[in-house]
Amino acid sequence: MNKYSLVDFEYMEKAGKLVASILDELSDFIKSGISTADIDDFCVERIAAAGAKSASLGYNGFPKSVCTSVNHVVCHGIPSRDKRLQATDILNVDITIILDGWYADASRTYFVSDAVPVIAKRLTQVTYNAMMKGISVVRSGIKLSDIGTVIQEEAKKYGYSVVHEYCGHGIGRVFHDAPIVPHYYCEDAAQVILEEGMCITIEPMLNVGKAETALMKDGWTVITKDRTLSAQFEHTIGVTKNGCKIFTRSDNEKSNFFNL
Repeated sequence: MNKYSLVDFEYMEKAGKLVASILDELSDFIKSGISTADIDDFCVERIAAAGAKSASLGYNGFPKSVCTSVNHVVCHGIPSRDKRLQATDILNVDITIILDGWYADASRTYFVSDAVPVIAKRLTQVTYNAMMKGISVVRSGIKLSDIGTVIQEEAKKYGYSVVHEYCGHGIGRVFHDAPIVPHYYCEDAAQVILEEGMCITIEPMLNVGKAETALMKDGWTVITKDRTLSAQFEHTIGVTKNGCKIFTRSDNEKSNFFNL
């Protein structure tokens, strides 16, 4: 488990702001009729223009620069020219970049249009709120399991399930580092104490139906086993003495939500 200094946090924030800015721009770019490959192209251009690199491209053989996960796709959806967005879709875009040797990782779930059904809108907002509640308990000295406990409680309140197979992780100078960050209560996580200087991602995936997932034949795309809707949000954060620093935060990250 690596720990980083306040100076290191400045580099993490610089990388995080780049990811956040691209996710902000996507709010206006995403619309019915475009392909998920168009979204990948959009992100590639902006990552390169900033002098950064995609951490996803080529990672364990992943073929694209971002992940695009539509409706019942939980995570790791591969952008495709053949996958065109419909007005009623929800879409998660997951971006991880490397800037000056530092990694930042974040994702948002978007409404393709106002025609998105209420069931999908509600799932999306609850997932965001669950992530933020998990982040709100972070500070030096807490059990890592405290994060998953509050996320699980928020999901349960609305009748949603939390995906278990895919978790948050340590990050910083490497893409995936210890610790693994479950989004549900886990006894192993209860043995880990967060310390000042640790950097992690919190990235819950909530499903309308059951928590079980299935892996598609492409070896990457993860779907809900019962084909119900799934939503995800993610931030990269740094642990401080009395709280945390959200490196990938933006004032615009809730721009397409409606109030519960």
